[in-house]
Amino acid sequence: MIRTWARGGARAGAARAQRAFVFVLPGLWVLGVVVWELCRPTSGQLLQLLAAAPAIACAGTGRRQCVVLGGLCALLALVPLGEMEPAAGPGVRVTACLAILAVVCASYLTAGRRLRLLRELERAQEVAAAAQRVLLRPLPARIDGMALAADHLSASEGAAVGGDLYEVVGTRHGVRAVIGDVRGHGLEAIGTVAAMLGSFREVAHDEPELTGVLRRLERSHQRHLRERARAEHPSAGGCEPVSPLAEEFVTVLLLEVAGDGSVTALNCGHPWPYRVGCRAVAPVSPAEPMPPLGLFPLPEELTAVRCGRLRPGEGLFLHTDGAADARDAAGEFFPLTQELRSSVESIGVGSSAAQPGPSPTGVVEDVREALLRHAGGRLTDDVALLMMCNDRVRVPPQGPTASLAVPGCVEAGHPE
Repeated sequence: MIRTWARGGARAGAARAQRAFVFVLPGLWVLGVVVWELCRPTSGQLLQLLAAAPAIACAGTGRRQCVVLGGLCALLALVPLGEMEPAAGPGVRVTACLAILAVVCASYLTAGRRLRLLRELERAQEVAAAAQRVLLRPLPARIDGMALAADHLSASEGAAVGGDLYEVVGTRHGVRAVIGDVRGHGLEAIGTVAAMLGSFREVAHDEPELTGVLRRLERSHQRHLRERARAEHPSAGGCEPVSPLAEEFVTVLLLEVAGDGSVTALNCGHPWPYRVGCRAVAPVSPAEPMPPLGLFPLPEELTAVRCGRLRPGEGLFLHTDGAADARDAAGEFFPLTQELRSSVESIGVGSSAAQPGPSPTGVVEDVREALLRHAGGRLTDDVALLMMCNDRVRVPPQGPTASLAVPGCVEAGHPE
């Protein structure tokens, strides 16, 4: 968040510098014309160039500067400069003055329309930004003892959301998180993202088991596709339409972190997360994922996968395939594992009791910046990054039965 504010401040400073430069440029232009006419008289022929100054002022600053500078230029055009010929001087000066006034009037009207369009664009951007924040809302720094950080990069220029989704909520069943990737990217996938996130935010609190959450998400996805198909093919009437939308799917990874740090997961075609802790980064790959939602129905028997226990300071780094599949100019894939390890090692683990593990915000920002550098700022797919870190108070082991974190993952109901 701090780096985001810093980037916003840098952009604001650059905008102010640009406005100052454009405001100074017309003055320099007028000064140059006057000095040239005084040093090398042209009988007032260069005075017509003064008409460019108010046009530059209108384009770069505003209508007030345009009028002020235009009046100054018109007065300068009427003042004899240098050794103007008596016969040609007055006619040239009057012509230059009229040309300047005509440019001032045209620039004033054009600048007014430009300002109205800019205000409308700013209001539209504010509305769009508010809608995007509601859809993919920023995560709090902590939820029930879990430190969080997330970021999203859209492949569509100017968009803050796309085909990737994530959410973390605190429930009476534990901290539950979802990350997913809708088929396709950009603005076309936003409808499916909204349907999935809206459903998860409700059912995560209602369903006692993670398997129930996944089944509700599947039903919500199917209902969303049917509604879209009817809207795009109204001739189908009340029947089930045949539409390519039926082939749309979404990968989903569901995680639940209980109060004791134990982690259970359900994976439908999504990349498994990384376990981060104690200067070590290891990919979690306990089992073969199920097919993405929308390709095939879920099996009748669903069993959540147990992924060990997160001790204080340990975390999980979740991502979408847009991060691992990003390429540079040479076609090389982004080394996600290597960059994640580098970030954890550079931040340092166990440096203080208040911060026993890596900072989720620091790790997410480091990976984001490395990804953008690798891709040269040009992404072909949306990217979502999410890190959850157990930030609960460390409790000393109570006797010989105290267990350590299990590096692997097994199915729920089986011994670790």
